[in-house]
This record gives sequence, C-alpha cells and structure tokens, in this order.
Amino acid sequence: MLAEAGVTTLADLQQLGAIRAYRRVRQLQRGKVSLNLLWALAAGLQDRDWRSLSREEKDSLRRELRAMG
Repeated sequence: MLAEAGVTTLADLQQLGAIRAYRRVRQLQRGKVSLNLLWALAAGLQDRDWRSLSREEKDSLRRELRAMG
C-alpha cells in the first residue's frame, strides 16, 4: 500500500511524515484503511511499536489528521 502511494523508502516516509503518508494510502484505498496504519507509521518513525502510543498521542494524531482535511 505504501509503495502504491509513492512511499518506498524510510527517507520518503520521513519526508512526508506519518499523516501525509497515511492520507495518500487512504485516498488510494478509497478510505478502506484503519487508523492502525497511522499509528504504525507514526510510531515507526520514532522506532517504537505502534501499541506503545499513548491515548494522548493518538488523539493528537487524530486532530492533526482532521486539521489536514
């Protein structure tokens, strides 16, 4: 899914950021993508397991996602 969205390297993901990469994938998949992908991308950029994200971190990501439209 990431490759289809043009995210093929870690550098691509770092440049885009988790939210923009997630939005690209979601657009290509016509919205059929879980927020777990966003959690995984955000946590992965921090070299963390997505399950370690706190509720506050997830809420912040949701707000940023909504703010981007």
